[in-house]
Amino acid sequence: MSWQIDSAHSEIQFKVRHMMVSWARGSFEKFSGEIHFDEQNPEKSTVDVQIDAASINTRQPDRDAHLRSPDFFDAPNHPYITFKSKRVEKTGNNTGKIVGDLTIRGVTKEVTLDTTYSGQHKSPFGPFLAAGFSAETTISRKEWGLTWNSALEGGGVLVSDDVHISIELELNKAAEPEAAAAANA
Repeated sequence: MSWQIDSAHSEIQFKVRHMMVSWARGSFEKFSGEIHFDEQNPEKSTVDVQIDAASINTRQPDRDAHLRSPDFFDAPNHPYITFKSKRVEKTGNNTGKIVGDLTIRGVTKEVTLDTTYSGQHKSPFGPFLAAGFSAETTISRKEWGLTWNSALEGGGVLVSDDVHISIELELNKAAEPEAAAAANA
């Protein structure tokens, strides 16, 4: 069953250590994807997501411009960050691991998303179902060629290597024809 990402109710966020003392946080404002979710057999589910690299937003225009530059995402030459699942492993009643290929700047590496399924409900706004998922992972940005940094006078670096990624997705799926007919009756 194909589900579409409801971008108005979904977020892809990240955080990295800044100057070794605080968190710099950001998000991607534009993304899309298709999820084939099989609630009865989660292992048969698939995920395919495309993120617009230029849509990065850290609430600081100068930093966002730097992140779009060749020092980081090189968005003009690599406009999309993609994730395509390879397998889904159920770990509990509402938890699992989604293992897939994350591609940034043309470099593809396997990552694992620790995922929680929040359930689903019939939408009061139309003949469709809504489902919710949360996912998290931590990656080493250097593995994708994101190596720019600056040494701090007192030791350490300006930007940490570890990037913590947090994803909240609300998915929509058209109701089955008989369910849609009953809702419109």
